[in-house]
Amino acid sequence: MQLVLTEIKNCVGYITLNRPEKRNALSPELVDELKSGISAFISNDEVKVVVLKSADKPFCAGADLAYLAKIRNFSREENVADSQNLRQLFDLLHKSPKVFISQVEGPALAGGCGLATICDFCFATDEATFGYTESKIGFVPALVMVYLQGRIKGADMRDILISGRVFSATEAVGMGLVNKVLPPDEIETYTQDFAENLCKTISGQSVAFIKEMLRKLPGLTLDEGLDYAADMNANARSSADCIKGIDSFLNKEKLQW
Repeated sequence: MQLVLTEIKNCVGYITLNRPEKRNALSPELVDELKSGISAFISNDEVKVVVLKSADKPFCAGADLAYLAKIRNFSREENVADSQNLRQLFDLLHKSPKVFISQVEGPALAGGCGLATICDFCFATDEATFGYTESKIGFVPALVMVYLQGRIKGADMRDILISGRVFSATEAVGMGLVNKVLPPDEIETYTQDFAENLCKTISGQSVAFIKEMLRKLPGLTLDEGLDYAADMNANARSSADCIKGIDSFLNKEKLQW
């Protein structure tokens, strides 16, 4: 059985976690299939936006229990390699030049919560729950800490990571982890319409520039940031999308990407 299903519809790539009997727990095989599916959409010029969702209501329960039993006997080198494999998955989402949207309809816990909230947008139902629950089993949400820095307030980050508590989608909105909460019967249509509208109304090259700058600017001083911004501004002005956009504006033509 395929653990990850993919399809393309109206320039939107859909990646569906398809391990419902295990609540889409992140086994090494599922991680590998996710990495392959994400990489394929990133390199596919037909795809402008990617939606990450689940085949059943549970979005992702985090680490696979059977696999957790195995890592007790891993060497340090094996544990580092395993952590790097998960990092590669998260990095694909974080560093992608394309827009990623998570559609969460049930529990998104531990690594599954990281998977959902690293995306550029997260839409959830009022039945969805979130939690970085690693501290409950003596583990550490080490990788996700890096991605959460600067995204949510320090007090919220300390609370949810140390306590390991599970919280609602509504509370996640207040923290800045979720963009919108919707009824279960509306989320599919809303996410699809949102993704397709982005495909039509925004420049893919602009998105790539913006996402790169959002990653790099926090580590720069004011002067370094302004120098970098000036260079990126110049790069954008000479891009094919910018030239197309200026031509359409000057000719008073309606632009559709």
